[in-house]
Amino acid sequence: MRGATRAGQAEVTRARILRAAERLFAEQGVYAVSNRQVSEAAGQGNNAAVGYHFGTKTDLVRAIAREHMRRIEQDRARRVDALDATADIAAWVGCLVRPTTAHLASLGSPTWFARCCAQVMTDPALQDVFAEESLGSLALVRTLEGLNRCLPDLPPEVHAERGAMARQLIVHTCAERERALADNAATTRSSWHATATGLIDAIVGLWTAPVTPTG
Repeated sequence: MRGATRAGQAEVTRARILRAAERLFAEQGVYAVSNRQVSEAAGQGNNAAVGYHFGTKTDLVRAIAREHMRRIEQDRARRVDALDATADIAAWVGCLVRPTTAHLASLGSPTWFARCCAQVMTDPALQDVFAEESLGSLALVRTLEGLNRCLPDLPPEVHAERGAMARQLIVHTCAERERALADNAATTRSSWHATATGLIDAIVGLWTAPVTPTG
Protein backbone atom coordinates (compact mmCIF):
# COMPACT_ATOMS: atom_id res chain seq x y z
CA MET A 1 0.00 0.00 0.00
CA ARG A 2 2.81 2.36 0.92
CA GLY A 3 4.55 1.61 -2.38
CA ALA A 4 1.39 2.40 -4.34
CA THR A 5 1.01 5.69 -2.48
CA ARG A 6 4.63 6.60 -3.20
CA ALA A 7 4.17 5.77 -6.89
CA GLY A 8 1.05 7.90 -7.04
CA GLN A 9 2.86 10.83 -5.45
CA ALA A 10 5.67 10.45 -7.99
CA GLU A 11 3.16 10.60 -10.85
CA VAL A 12 1.61 13.77 -9.42
CA THR A 13 5.08 15.32 -9.11
CA ARG A 14 5.98 14.34 -12.67
CA ALA A 15 2.74 15.89 -13.97
CA ARG A 16 3.41 19.14 -12.10
CA ILE A 17 6.95 19.31 -13.47
CA LEU A 18 5.74 18.70 -17.02
CA ARG A 19 3.13 21.44 -16.81
CA ALA A 20 5.57 23.90 -15.26
CA ALA A 21 8.26 23.13 -17.83
CA GLU A 22 5.83 23.42 -20.74
CA ARG A 23 4.65 26.84 -19.55
CA LEU A 24 8.13 28.20 -18.89
CA PHE A 25 9.54 26.84 -22.14
CA ALA A 26 6.62 28.37 -24.04
CA GLU A 27 7.01 31.76 -22.44
CA GLN A 28 10.81 32.06 -22.18
CA GLY A 29 12.43 29.47 -24.47
CA VAL A 30 13.87 26.08 -23.61
CA TYR A 31 17.48 27.06 -22.91
CA ALA A 32 16.59 30.25 -21.06
CA VAL A 33 14.92 28.14 -18.35
CA SER A 34 16.95 26.18 -15.79
CA ASN A 35 15.92 22.92 -14.17
CA ARG A 36 15.92 24.82 -10.87
CA GLN A 37 13.33 27.26 -12.22
CA VAL A 38 11.17 24.38 -13.41
CA SER A 39 11.40 22.69 -10.00
CA GLU A 40 10.45 25.90 -8.20
CA ALA A 41 7.52 26.57 -10.56
CA ALA A 42 6.31 23.02 -9.94
CA GLY A 43 6.36 23.62 -6.19
CA GLN A 44 9.26 21.27 -5.54
CA GLY A 45 11.58 22.12 -2.66
CA ASN A 46 14.24 19.84 -4.10
CA ASN A 47 15.96 21.65 -6.98
CA ALA A 48 17.14 18.31 -8.36
CA ALA A 49 13.57 17.11 -8.89
CA VAL A 50 13.67 17.57 -12.67
CA GLY A 51 16.82 15.50 -13.03
CA TYR A 52 15.52 12.84 -10.66
CA HIS A 53 12.21 12.36 -12.48
CA PHE A 54 13.25 13.00 -16.09
CA GLY A 55 17.03 13.15 -16.52
CA THR A 56 18.34 15.80 -18.92
CA LYS A 57 16.48 18.79 -20.32
CA THR A 58 16.23 16.94 -23.63
CA ASP A 59 14.53 14.07 -21.80
CA LEU A 60 12.10 16.57 -20.29
CA VAL A 61 11.27 17.99 -23.74
CA ARG A 62 10.77 14.44 -25.00
CA ALA A 63 8.37 13.71 -22.14
CA ILE A 64 6.31 16.81 -22.95
CA ALA A 65 6.14 15.79 -26.61
CA ARG A 66 5.25 12.20 -25.78
CA GLU A 67 2.37 13.14 -23.49
CA HIS A 68 0.69 15.31 -26.12
CA MET A 69 1.62 13.25 -29.18
CA ARG A 70 -0.01 10.15 -27.75
CA ARG A 71 -3.42 11.82 -27.75
CA ILE A 72 -2.87 13.60 -31.07
CA GLU A 73 -1.87 10.40 -32.81
CA GLN A 74 -4.88 8.50 -31.46
CA ASP A 75 -7.09 11.11 -33.12
CA ARG A 76 -5.04 11.00 -36.32
CA ALA A 77 -5.40 7.22 -36.50
CA ARG A 78 -9.20 7.51 -36.34
CA ARG A 79 -9.20 10.09 -39.12
CA VAL A 80 -6.88 8.05 -41.35
CA ASP A 81 -8.97 4.92 -40.84
CA ALA A 82 -12.01 6.83 -42.09
CA LEU A 83 -10.35 7.63 -45.45
CA ASP A 84 -10.29 5.46 -48.57
CA ALA A 85 -8.43 5.32 -51.88
CA THR A 86 -10.41 8.28 -53.26
CA ALA A 87 -9.19 10.70 -50.56
CA ASP A 88 -7.80 13.91 -52.06
CA ILE A 89 -4.97 16.13 -50.92
CA ALA A 90 -7.24 18.25 -48.70
CA ALA A 91 -8.34 15.13 -46.81
CA TRP A 92 -4.75 14.09 -46.17
CA VAL A 93 -3.72 17.58 -45.14
CA GLY A 94 -6.70 17.55 -42.80
CA CYS A 95 -5.22 14.46 -41.15
CA LEU A 96 -2.05 16.44 -40.57
CA VAL A 97 -3.71 19.55 -39.17
CA ARG A 98 -6.96 18.72 -37.38
CA PRO A 99 -5.63 16.28 -34.75
CA THR A 100 -3.37 19.02 -33.39
CA THR A 101 -5.98 21.80 -33.41
CA ALA A 102 -8.60 19.47 -31.92
CA HIS A 103 -6.18 18.53 -29.14
CA LEU A 104 -5.44 22.18 -28.38
CA ALA A 105 -9.17 22.91 -28.29
CA SER A 106 -9.69 20.04 -25.83
CA LEU A 107 -7.17 21.50 -23.38
CA GLY A 108 -9.15 24.67 -22.73
CA SER A 109 -7.35 27.97 -22.18
CA PRO A 110 -4.71 28.99 -21.43
CA THR A 111 -2.55 26.34 -23.05
CA TRP A 112 1.18 26.33 -23.70
CA PHE A 113 1.87 23.34 -25.93
CA ALA A 114 1.73 25.15 -29.28
CA ARG A 115 4.07 27.89 -28.07
CA CYS A 116 6.37 25.27 -26.55
CA CYS A 117 6.50 23.57 -29.97
CA ALA A 118 7.38 26.88 -31.62
CA GLN A 119 10.26 27.37 -29.18
CA VAL A 120 11.51 23.82 -29.80
CA MET A 121 11.44 24.42 -33.57
CA THR A 122 14.24 26.98 -33.18
CA ASP A 123 16.71 24.30 -32.07
CA PRO A 124 17.71 21.57 -34.56
CA ALA A 125 18.52 18.99 -31.86
CA LEU A 126 15.20 19.50 -30.10
CA GLN A 127 13.39 19.46 -33.45
CA ASP A 128 14.75 15.95 -33.87
CA VAL A 129 13.27 14.94 -30.52
CA PHE A 130 9.80 16.02 -31.63
CA ALA A 131 10.30 14.43 -35.06
CA GLU A 132 11.27 11.11 -33.49
CA GLU A 133 8.17 11.11 -31.32
CA SER A 134 5.93 12.01 -34.26
CA LEU A 135 7.40 9.66 -36.87
CA GLY A 136 7.07 6.75 -34.48
CA SER A 137 3.34 6.97 -35.19
CA LEU A 138 1.96 4.63 -37.85
CA ALA A 139 -0.96 7.03 -38.35
CA LEU A 140 1.39 9.88 -39.27
CA VAL A 141 3.40 7.65 -41.60
CA ARG A 142 0.17 6.61 -43.34
CA THR A 143 -0.88 10.26 -43.59
CA LEU A 144 2.40 11.26 -45.23
CA GLU A 145 2.19 8.31 -47.61
CA GLY A 146 -1.33 9.34 -48.62
CA LEU A 147 -0.23 12.93 -49.11
CA ASN A 148 2.73 11.83 -51.22
CA ARG A 149 0.45 9.82 -53.50
CA CYS A 150 -1.35 13.07 -54.31
CA LEU A 151 1.92 14.80 -55.23
CA PRO A 152 3.68 12.42 -57.64
CA ASP A 153 5.21 15.08 -59.89
CA LEU A 154 6.93 17.34 -57.37
CA PRO A 155 10.73 17.34 -57.65
CA PRO A 156 12.28 15.90 -54.46
CA GLU A 157 13.93 19.18 -53.46
CA VAL A 158 10.65 21.09 -53.87
CA HIS A 159 8.80 18.40 -51.93
CA ALA A 160 11.27 18.71 -49.03
CA GLU A 161 11.11 22.52 -49.13
CA ARG A 162 7.32 22.65 -49.08
CA GLY A 163 7.14 20.04 -46.35
CA ALA A 164 9.31 22.26 -44.16
CA MET A 165 7.15 25.29 -45.02
CA ALA A 166 3.98 23.38 -44.12
CA ARG A 167 5.40 22.35 -40.75
CA GLN A 168 6.37 25.92 -39.95
CA LEU A 169 2.94 27.18 -40.97
CA ILE A 170 1.14 24.69 -38.72
CA VAL A 171 3.38 25.25 -35.71
CA HIS A 172 3.48 29.03 -35.80
CA THR A 173 -0.16 29.57 -36.71
CA CYS A 174 -1.18 27.43 -33.75
CA ALA A 175 1.32 29.20 -31.48
CA GLU A 176 0.04 32.65 -32.48
CA ARG A 177 -3.57 31.68 -31.84
CA GLU A 178 -2.66 30.11 -28.50
CA ARG A 179 -0.81 33.28 -27.49
CA ALA A 180 -3.75 35.47 -28.48
CA LEU A 181 -6.18 33.33 -26.49
CA ALA A 182 -3.93 33.44 -23.44
CA ASP A 183 -3.75 37.25 -23.72
CA ASN A 184 -7.50 37.63 -24.37
CA ALA A 185 -6.59 39.28 -27.66
CA ALA A 186 -8.46 39.21 -30.96
CA THR A 187 -7.96 36.15 -33.17
CA THR A 188 -8.30 35.87 -36.94
CA ARG A 189 -10.52 32.79 -36.66
CA SER A 190 -13.38 32.15 -34.26
CA SER A 191 -12.34 28.64 -33.17
CA TRP A 192 -9.62 26.02 -33.41
CA HIS A 193 -11.77 24.18 -35.95
CA ALA A 194 -11.95 27.28 -38.13
CA THR A 195 -8.21 27.80 -37.70
CA ALA A 196 -7.65 24.27 -39.00
CA THR A 197 -9.84 24.99 -42.02
CA GLY A 198 -7.77 28.05 -42.90
CA LEU A 199 -4.55 26.10 -42.43
CA ILE A 200 -5.75 23.26 -44.65
CA ASP A 201 -6.69 25.68 -47.43
CA ALA A 202 -3.30 27.42 -47.20
CA ILE A 203 -1.28 24.20 -47.11
CA VAL A 204 -3.17 22.66 -50.02
CA GLY A 205 -2.38 25.84 -51.97
CA LEU A 206 1.26 25.58 -50.94
CA TRP A 207 1.59 21.97 -52.05
CA THR A 208 -0.20 22.47 -55.34
CA ALA A 209 1.38 25.78 -56.36
CA PRO A 210 3.25 25.76 -59.70
CA VAL A 211 6.97 25.06 -59.65
CA THR A 212 8.99 27.79 -61.35
CA PRO A 213 12.26 26.54 -62.87
CA THR A 214 15.27 28.12 -61.20
CA GLY A 215 17.93 27.07 -63.71
